Amino acid sequence: MAIKEARIEDLVRQLQKSTNNASGQYELNKLLYQEYASYKLDSAIIYARGNVKLAQKSGDSFQVNESNLDLASFYFTAGMYIDAYKILVTAEKSKLPRELLIKYYDAWKRLYKFYSFSNTDDRQYAIRSDRYRDSLLSELDTKSSQYRIVYAEKLHDEGKFEDAKKTLMYMLDLSRKEDHEHAILCYALANIYEKEGNVDLQRKYLTLSAISDIKNAIKENASMQALATLLYKSNHIEEAYRCIKSSMEDAIFCNARFRTYEASQIFPIINSAYQENELQQKSKLTIFLAIVSMLSLCLIIAVILIYRQMKRVNRVRRELFELNQKLQVLNQQLNTANDELHTTNSEVLSMNSELAETNHIKEAYIGEFLNLCSLYIDKLEKYQISLNKMVMAKKIEELKQMLKSRDMIDHEVRELYATFDHVFLHLYPNFVEDFNALLVPDMQVVLKPNEVLSPELRIFALIRLGITDSAKIARFLHYSTNTIYTYRTKFRNKAAVPREDFDELVTKIGRKALNY
Repeated sequence: MAIKEARIEDLVRQLQKSTNNASGQYELNKLLYQEYASYKLDSAIIYARGNVKLAQKSGDSFQVNESNLDLASFYFTAGMYIDAYKILVTAEKSKLPRELLIKYYDAWKRLYKFYSFSNTDDRQYAIRSDRYRDSLLSELDTKSSQYRIVYAEKLHDEGKFEDAKKTLMYMLDLSRKEDHEHAILCYALANIYEKEGNVDLQRKYLTLSAISDIKNAIKENASMQALATLLYKSNHIEEAYRCIKSSMEDAIFCNARFRTYEASQIFPIINSAYQENELQQKSKLTIFLAIVSMLSLCLIIAVILIYRQMKRVNRVRRELFELNQKLQVLNQQLNTANDELHTTNSEVLSMNSELAETNHIKEAYIGEFLNLCSLYIDKLEKYQISLNKMVMAKKIEELKQMLKSRDMIDHEVRELYATFDHVFLHLYPNFVEDFNALLVPDMQVVLKPNEVLSPELRIFALIRLGITDSAKIARFLHYSTNTIYTYRTKFRNKAAVPREDFDELVTKIGRKALNY
């Protein structure tokens, strides 16, 4: 703004010096209202009117038409639609050169465009604006920036967003500085992204457009207001308020009534939300102050409590020192007790060695017992073979003697199994119940009346005693090795515990704190 004001002051000084030069005054007035055009419309109108008078006085038809068309554009920007309409209606289009015809069509296009924003219910003004836009395009140089901007606007209105973006992006890449045209291009791109629903890019280009307007002291702008609306919809209330306030201030400063009207539509809504947000912030601040006050009070209380606690700590330290002295005495007593415990441990180790030796002896006796049982069984097998031979030889007398001996051996084997069963159950009285606990209900072993251990239970009783070799078990129980293997596999497959853990859990039956 300071730079613009300096330029304006310089032009005013030049104008004051050129009182005798009408042509120079006209050009200086023109430069002044161009500077004021997007800055202060009232001043722009004053200098444009001055040029109209100078042109009429000189009788230059080109200057008359040029100054009137410029004045008309300032009128409708200021919201003076009737005054602008009167000027444009009286203009003789057929007598206008191409340069002024472009201004003529552009003025009509913008007049109806502005007026259509205030009369959204009536489409005729927008249609008229489009017609004048087509006429304007027919007069413009297709390589000019104005043609590309107007053509991109046409593509936007026709919904050809990709083509419009390509045109605008091409021009934006060529733009080397943040001038007013840069702001217009960014604003046009933001409108396209709004149609596409791309909020991030819409916000980006509205921001770039607003930055360009600020850097060029453009007070008659649309980007800041559009950015405020977008920020409000995104729930950025404080930022939206700052933007709409800036937009309103710019519009009032410039006296752009149309922009003031636009800003006034959204300003109360954003201001209301901002005031409500401020009230909430003040309420939160009050709560935070109350919390801080409470915390300060708590801190004071904490300091007092810490001071008292420190006094207690000092007292406790003294007590701890006394206790430490006592602990040293107890430690000496504990060392003495440790020495005694060491002696006791040595005795326990000695006893464990004796127990290990006893277990070794037990295992040896069990082995001898099983060997003895095997001898009885072998003897029974030999008698069976001899009986078969005598039956074949028909030696009756000898057969009778052999049968008596066999009955005696069968009796001894049965007594041997009975003795084994009773001795085993004496060692492991709950073996049957514990074994059944390892099986699913339909596989549990049910003993017959007067039966101590069933044949299959004897297999697992031998496993419990540490004999896991199926051949040895078969020899002792007078079964085939396949029979023993079949029994073991059968029970393993029907176990209630994991199959691979079944045999190991059998060997643990009878131990204390056994968990299945």
